[in-house]
Amino acid sequence: MEKTWNNKAWFLVLPVLVLVAFSAVIPLMTVVNYSVQDTFGNNEFFWAGTDWFVQTLHSDRFWAALQRNLIFSLIILALEIPLGIFIALNMPKKGLGVPVCLVLMALPLLIPWNVVGTIWQVFGRVDIGLLGHTLEAMGFDYNYVRDPLDAWITVILMDVWHWTSLVVLLCYAGLVSIPDAYYQAAKIDGASRWSVFRYIQLPKMNRVLLIAVLLRFMDSFMIYTEPFVVTGGGPGNSTTFLSIDLVKMAVGQFDLGPAAAMSIIYFLIILLLSWIFYTVMTSSDANA
Repeated sequence: MEKTWNNKAWFLVLPVLVLVAFSAVIPLMTVVNYSVQDTFGNNEFFWAGTDWFVQTLHSDRFWAALQRNLIFSLIILALEIPLGIFIALNMPKKGLGVPVCLVLMALPLLIPWNVVGTIWQVFGRVDIGLLGHTLEAMGFDYNYVRDPLDAWITVILMDVWHWTSLVVLLCYAGLVSIPDAYYQAAKIDGASRWSVFRYIQLPKMNRVLLIAVLLRFMDSFMIYTEPFVVTGGGPGNSTTFLSIDLVKMAVGQFDLGPAAAMSIIYFLIILLLSWIFYTVMTSSDANA
């Protein structure tokens, strides 16, 4: 019997395709167009080829911002992933404490990014902020406005406070999906708490940890709103990440060609690093 294909189902995904075209493809092609052209105003453009890409790759400003991005993302992963696993392991699995803990964990994720930045901007102020005033009263010379190290610590603490909950919820979802039979077998064998974590819980959390690492890496590498609100990229350029530098170049200096080239390189770096993370973690999972 010959099969008949019904192509009417494509009409169901057509609105999604149109939405993606307007929200992603068309803006991307616009950026590509700007990246190979130059303009002197009056909406007149001149072909520049790969000049902006070469200029970006030879720019110390670009590599310095990229270095700050990589350091920040690695610190965030090193802090949030272990902390998220630890909190998820110690959350209750049954009873009234479960919904209470889940709601508390979800609260930071519901706060808009600019509000998070404003909260920590006020929280860290020496004159009226609880954190800044307390540290100053304890004798610490803390001021994120003038000290680069204090600015970095503030931005890192802010991100950990805001996004560790995501790692916690993902890890908790992986933990509650483990059948009780595994724990009963481990108890019969006299397995230690570390052995249960190493051979039962951690392997069962591999998939959700992969998602957590990818999401946290991509988000931390593209961070913009929170540090911009808190420090504005300062003091100096100490917290000027690629996203902040890109906005300064495109909006502040109105260098559309270099900004477009940088944004494409930025996009390709994120794709490459995310692919590396995914490949390494999935290959280790397959070999386990």
